[in-house]
Amino acid sequence: MLEQKRAVRDGEWSGKEVEFLNGINFMTAKPVVYLVNIGRDQYITKKNKWLPKIQEWIKNNGGGPMIPYSAEFEKEVLAAAGSPDKDARDFSAEELGAATMIHKIVNTGYRALRLIHYFTAGEDEVKCWTLRKGTKAPGAAGVIHTDFEKGFICAEVQAFEDLDRLGSELEVKAEGLYLQKGKDYEV
Repeated sequence: MLEQKRAVRDGEWSGKEVEFLNGINFMTAKPVVYLVNIGRDQYITKKNKWLPKIQEWIKNNGGGPMIPYSAEFEKEVLAAAGSPDKDARDFSAEELGAATMIHKIVNTGYRALRLIHYFTAGEDEVKCWTLRKGTKAPGAAGVIHTDFEKGFICAEVQAFEDLDRLGSELEVKAEGLYLQKGKDYEV
């Protein structure tokens, strides 16, 4: 791959090879997201003469998502939104003339790193956890606490869409959509 000037991330690797490569930490094994900081006014008007050239370079050099944004604009959004009761997404679009890119940057980063969220819920709280897509249930339990992974028996799961549609855990259970999953369950 070095001789072909190809990134390690673009190769097809077996599980053993991935394990070996992870120990070396090649820079080209890492996923890439290109954040292109442009001027505030250029960001608002969506006009920058360099963006097509940068996009072409990215395409010719391994590809990856490109997100134009303006650090100056984002700073304004944070300063202007200021209070926790204002949603920066709505505020920036209405008051400053363009949408904030922070949410897109975070979501693109999660996708590039193959990360997902999952939630645990009890009577009085809901918690959000981050893990790698494809993680099995015991590994997901281990994110909460290592003892949970070691002693894992089963997970009780329900889709948020079902809970949202039906309104309660009791209704999800009544519909037969509240399930117990074993060690092979992919969260």
